[in-house]
Amino acid sequence: MEHRISTRVRDIAPSATVSVDTKTKALLKEGRPVINMSVGEPDFDTPVATAYAGIRAIVEGNTRYTATTGTLELRQAIARKLMTENGLQYAPEQIVVSSGAKHSLFNIFLAICDPGDEVILPAPYWVSYPEQIRLAGATPVVVDCSEAAGFKLTPQQLEQAITPRTKAVLLNSPSNPTGAVYHREELVALGHVLERHDVFVVTDEIYEKLVYDVEHLSIAALVPELMPRTIVVNGFSKAFAMTGWRLGYMAGPTDVVKAVASLQSHATGNPSSISQAAGVVALATYEDRMVRMFRQRRDVLVSALQAMDGVTCALPEGAFYVFPNVSAHFGKRLGEQAIPNAVAFCEALLEDELVAAVPGDAFGAPNHIRLSYATSLEQIETAIERMSRFVRKLH
Repeated sequence: MEHRISTRVRDIAPSATVSVDTKTKALLKEGRPVINMSVGEPDFDTPVATAYAGIRAIVEGNTRYTATTGTLELRQAIARKLMTENGLQYAPEQIVVSSGAKHSLFNIFLAICDPGDEVILPAPYWVSYPEQIRLAGATPVVVDCSEAAGFKLTPQQLEQAITPRTKAVLLNSPSNPTGAVYHREELVALGHVLERHDVFVVTDEIYEKLVYDVEHLSIAALVPELMPRTIVVNGFSKAFAMTGWRLGYMAGPTDVVKAVASLQSHATGNPSSISQAAGVVALATYEDRMVRMFRQRRDVLVSALQAMDGVTCALPEGAFYVFPNVSAHFGKRLGEQAIPNAVAFCEALLEDELVAAVPGDAFGAPNHIRLSYATSLEQIETAIERMSRFVRKLH
């Protein structure tokens, strides 16, 4: 058999964040004191009330199939949340619960895209976006958003990127990997461009609660004319510290929701009944305990990075990542080891100082690296010492 693996799978790139995390865990297993700043996972436990809701679901026998789209109780809770917190009016029938926001995104692209379609993808972008778009048969149209523009798409860039083949534009605010947050006037300006074009708006809002001194806003709440074409994606992993529970959701137009529900019925069926029971309680008992600690960590890390020779770093307004520019060190050496790019920079940083970071190439921004501050302040301070020592060694 000449080709045992399908072309669609052979052509996709493995997740760089998962790859770095795997290497890091292997070093940790060897007993090496690695500081893992590569992974996008809160270092907090799931809140006790939410955890006990999952336990209750198991003990009380709530362990059977649910509706493919999720339990009515959870979809009603999500609809209330979208209305009260985001100003978005969706009926429970316009919501599909899935096994994580990543799953929701994959479902959406498979449901709306055909071969030859284009999806506008602002860069820097989360590593899975372009691969999911390609797996759906569409083409990601990458638009480079500069550091000077806050890593955000401008109305002029959006207008220029739209073609007759454009099926959707993807927005992610707060952003992974940059932590950038679109402000009211920026979303309104993008919305006015999109009003003139019949394309979907897929808005990934998984980090919405993790914002610092700014507010998170949904574009369709600001430009209601976009509501019939807007698909909102969110989940429980980040703000509720529920990464392992695998619970996310999408809300959108009825025809898209029906298509996603049909697809999911054949792919995975319903998400975990146990996780769904926990999700209902999570929405009702949310506390912003993590935000205060993340802000403190962010401030310490950004201040230190800005003080490092040859490193620039914008102050992120959301999520739990910083995205420093380290390109001033490209072309240098660590001993006899060349550092031509961000990939080599991260490999050397991990090998020499045992700090795990992700090269910006994976996010469409090769001059940068991503560091997660979803780890303790003590670990962050140690990582800063190690990274400072590392850049001083480069010559």
